[in-house]
Amino acid sequence: MLQCWNTEGIFRLIQSIPSPKAEPFKRWLARVGYERIQDIEDPELATKRTRALYQAKVYSDDWIEKRMRSIAIRDELTGEWKKRGVKEQREYAILTAEVFKAAFGLTPAEYAEFKRLKRENLRDHMTDLELILSIFSMLGEAATTEITRNKDAQGFPQSQQAAREGGTVAGNARRELEQRSGRSVVTSENYLALTQAAAKSKEVKNTKKT
Repeated sequence: MLQCWNTEGIFRLIQSIPSPKAEPFKRWLARVGYERIQDIEDPELATKRTRALYQAKVYSDDWIEKRMRSIAIRDELTGEWKKRGVKEQREYAILTAEVFKAAFGLTPAEYAEFKRLKRENLRDHMTDLELILSIFSMLGEAATTEITRNKDAQGFPQSQQAAREGGTVAGNARRELEQRSGRSVVTSENYLALTQAAAKSKEVKNTKKT
């Protein structure tokens, strides 16, 4: 009989295994759980850990600053949706898709497919120029938050309309940038792959010099 497990189920299964071979996994789960409790008690600590994670993946400081700002704006928007009756995860995904579609011309799923991503976070794989556009996306999310508040949008349908309007603000900025620069901002290039390749190339050159 075929059994399917989700992530939580797999972790619970590991915890129930009496074998000494499972001990390293159990210790890892305990450490991650402890860190999560610390993050809840001190959100600033979670922010520091996120920065350290990006630095370990060789993201530039400038990229990290943009990304951290986008996370803060995103959290403010989802907090506003929650206060106004948007509860289900599916509704959050639909509203996010509305903002993205209006801003980038693609939904997050379409954008991820265009970049040949699978489970990876889309915004973590944007090029520097795309992340600049992500600032426009931040504008779209911030505009959505403001429109939601000003129109006192309640529930999913009204929030969806506000998301379209807010995303359009970013979309207009994107189209003007593309018209003036003469190139498309949306690209299939993967920022993380590019930076890691550059770092490896630099390391090889330094090794040859020594």
